[in-house]
Amino acid sequence: MERIIGKLARKYKTNNPFEIARELNILIRFVSMPEGTRGLYYRKLRRRFIVIDSELDENWQRIVCAHELGHDRLHPGLSRFWIDEYTFFNSGKYERQANLFALRLLTYNIDMQEDESLNAYLLRCGIPKELHSTFI
Repeated sequence: MERIIGKLARKYKTNNPFEIARELNILIRFVSMPEGTRGLYYRKLRRRFIVIDSELDENWQRIVCAHELGHDRLHPGLSRFWIDEYTFFNSGKYERQANLFALRLLTYNIDMQEDESLNAYLLRCGIPKELHSTFI
């Protein structure tokens, strides 16, 4: 995962998931989504899409974009809906991996300051408290 993130960030000279997705020709759409759904990733006719809840604030949209980008990079060809419906696999594993991908991407090349706590560092990187336990 670290190698994939480093390669993306170096190639596109950013850790901004929106810019990386654009460079990878992943189409991003903002729509009002049902309660409990922040975003999703899917492929259709060889086109890739990230759909993000338009009701989220900019920071959460960035996190969701990074998470869905993680699915594109780590789980090509897999759909959570397909996994849930047709297999006995635990889709939670893939969700945790995508969360970790998002956090590592959004903190890539941002160093902790001296005497800065992990929580303060993550907040400075725009990571909400709800996701801090994923990073540890």
